[in-house]
Amino acid sequence: MTDVTNPPSLFKRVVFSVPILGRMLREVMYGDKDNIYYFLVTIFTLWLVAILTWGYAAFIVMMLMAVPSMFVVLLLITVGK
Repeated sequence: MTDVTNPPSLFKRVVFSVPILGRMLREVMYGDKDNIYYFLVTIFTLWLVAILTWGYAAFIVMMLMAVPSMFVVLLLITVGK
């Protein structure tokens, strides 16, 4: 059921309108609590298929995308939070 009093933000509407990814994210946010595990398995499987298709470059790109988040984690550890 749609909540008329509190409509979703513009960001949510844009993200949910992406054909495949939006549907998966909507199911994770508003669906069953086990959907997050299915989502993570799907993302991991897509990553493995990308590695099998394009080789080492797909692996490197994913690791380079993880660098900013690890940098933030290291800074938070250093600050003491």
